[in-house]
Amino acid sequence: MPSALITGATAGIGAAFARRLAADGFSLVLVARDEKRLASSAEDLRLRYGVPVETLPADLTSDDGLTAVERRLREGVDLLVNNAGFGHPGAFLDVPVADELRMLKLHCEAVLRLSLAALPGMKERDRGAVVNVASVAAFFTRGTYSASKAWVVNFSESTAAELAGSRVRVMALCPGFVRTEFHDRASMDVSGIPGFLWLSADKVVDEAMRDLALGRWVSIPDLRYKAIVAAGRLIPRGVAGRISRRLGRR
Repeated sequence: MPSALITGATAGIGAAFARRLAADGFSLVLVARDEKRLASSAEDLRLRYGVPVETLPADLTSDDGLTAVERRLREGVDLLVNNAGFGHPGAFLDVPVADELRMLKLHCEAVLRLSLAALPGMKERDRGAVVNVASVAAFFTRGTYSASKAWVVNFSESTAAELAGSRVRVMALCPGFVRTEFHDRASMDVSGIPGFLWLSADKVVDEAMRDLALGRWVSIPDLRYKAIVAAGRLIPRGVAGRISRRLGRR
């Protein structure tokens, strides 16, 4: 039975990955901070899909949490989904530096360290995959959030290039606005976002798994967001930045 470890696994895109992978017959290792919610999610998945589900409570903005998950990854998994993340409601100059550093630790250091924990074993077995959840914001200018997600995309593509020729895949997943708890947790006002821009987490994951199977290095779910990213590459960076400030984050 193939195995998958998912961070940020109890809500949103992480929970959608857990459902999809359980339905596909994966055994799961769920990582999140809330131990009670983690246990409840695991029990629901066991009952619904009949697969083994392991829980690993960990705060990935702490060294202890990262070390615990690194240790589990070195035991071996077939798929790692680096999904944990958060956003800030304020502009860069208004956010405390400690909060910005927590974001960089989670979005960049955690992705780096967990990938490095998983990939050597995958390379030795010549099979496996890492999906790093980034954002459409990676292609626009919007503070530390978009900068950190741009790093995730570049890191994923660079690592995928190094592994070219093997059966190990690395892919950045770049969704747009997804109906999850993400914006509520960050106290973001998204009332001005048009309804047609919102995606379901399950749809995002379905497209991600398809793109991973196709060997793509970057997955941008939905034709609307593919068009937005393509258009963003054609217009001046300053104009794109002003548009992104109006739209907000993922």
